[in-house]
Amino acid sequence: MNKVRVRFAPSPTGPLHIGGVRTALYNYLFARKHGGDMLLRIEDTDRGRFVPGAEEYIIEALAWLGIKFDEGVHVGGPCAPYRQSDRKPMYREYADLLIANGWAYLAFDTPEDLDAKRKEYEQEKKIFQYDASTRGMMCNSLTLPDSDVRQRIAGGAPYAVRFKFPADTEITVNDLIRGTVTVNSSLLDDKVLFKSDGMPTYHLANIVDDHAMKISHVIRGEEWLPSAPLHVMLYKAFGWEDTMPQFAHLPLLLKPDGNGKLSKRDGDRLGFPVFPLQWTDPATKEVSSGYRENGYFPEAVVNMLALLGWNPGMDQELFSMDELVDLFSLERISKSGAKFDLKKAHWFNHEYLIARPDEELAALFAKILADKGITAESVYVARVCSLVKDRVNFVSEMWDQASFFFVAPQSYDEAAMKKRWKENTPAVMRDVKSILTGLDDFSEQNIHDALHHYSEEKGSGLGQVMIPLRIALVGGTFGPDLQIVAAMLGKDEVTGRINRILAV
Repeated sequence: MNKVRVRFAPSPTGPLHIGGVRTALYNYLFARKHGGDMLLRIEDTDRGRFVPGAEEYIIEALAWLGIKFDEGVHVGGPCAPYRQSDRKPMYREYADLLIANGWAYLAFDTPEDLDAKRKEYEQEKKIFQYDASTRGMMCNSLTLPDSDVRQRIAGGAPYAVRFKFPADTEITVNDLIRGTVTVNSSLLDDKVLFKSDGMPTYHLANIVDDHAMKISHVIRGEEWLPSAPLHVMLYKAFGWEDTMPQFAHLPLLLKPDGNGKLSKRDGDRLGFPVFPLQWTDPATKEVSSGYRENGYFPEAVVNMLALLGWNPGMDQELFSMDELVDLFSLERISKSGAKFDLKKAHWFNHEYLIARPDEELAALFAKILADKGITAESVYVARVCSLVKDRVNFVSEMWDQASFFFVAPQSYDEAAMKKRWKENTPAVMRDVKSILTGLDDFSEQNIHDALHHYSEEKGSGLGQVMIPLRIALVGGTFGPDLQIVAAMLGKDEVTGRINRILAV
């Protein structure tokens, strides 16, 4: 095998969908597995859909996820430039070469001409396709006299360059995931390769650039599979069949119910991000949520996406990037779409959260505390994080599980009070306050022993002591071991909170 060279080639038309992120990830894993190169190329030939800031967003998102490039628009390299709009002059030469060799032609049909032809076919309950069977009746360099063609060009008449598919020809695409795919050319339309605005379409620029950049494998989404026969024919038309890359078309990311491709609307409707980073539309100012801003760790997103469509062949589900590189292979990618699972996404983030050092979590949680006007010693915050991290999927959820460590409860769970606060409970709480106040060493063990001794002495169940005390300290019946909570709060705070609930 020649040196592996792959590319991720997004269009800067908006934020990067997580399906695109997965494509970039699979390219990266494949390149690293085989000691190859990974390129980032920006395909911005459709200037009408260009969105300011999208290119920068793509670069930042992939960097956040740890997907690194050897060459690209932001790092340079021997095949620069890596932005197609900067490569514009060369595409015209290749379009002309195809015309000269009889593989392409000039089409002068106006949008009105094409519209009229479509309506004509619709009336006959047919679908119009610009192809080998219809191009002879259209306005193009195949039907017009050469003198007319020259005159139109000299007069500045707009035209497009279309690929000339041979009639009734079997075209074979060898796909590393799907096997052999054969399509008859009669089913394909003569795609536009070069537009009247002087820019190439994706199809021409893509093939020319992949050839120039010595791309060995094109790993891209399933939505590009219908274009693969054209791309194979373009390699043939240019005489580049011997260096044509191998193709691998990845399965779609599907909605959670499996019905259709995952879209932004699905995320909005079901409450999860479909973009790696938050995105603000520069035109509408609409804000779309991102995995980073929603509190996901990049490793969790990478791990989740890696397993959406690829099977490592083992029960293990948590992998480092290096482990993914070692195990990755195109042969283990599924042909069928992969359903997005929000619960599984949460699970991945939970697993990476609990594996984080408490000090790191404390630094993140401290920002949330600061927003609430709370400052606390980092060691104390780290201890709190260690106690509640098993109960949360995101750092942002820690406040609901740990607010009582920083502020006294302002209200008490009504259901818990109704069920657990009995007629004799106030007397029990006054006894508990007296016992705890008398402790010289307000440690976890001493608190535990004192409360258990009191319960045994009274002959009552431990729950009649501990549960009301928990409600007093935390506001409900949740939280870590009660003696730990009490010791961390300190004697004065504990007795103050008992007094507060007794006054309700």
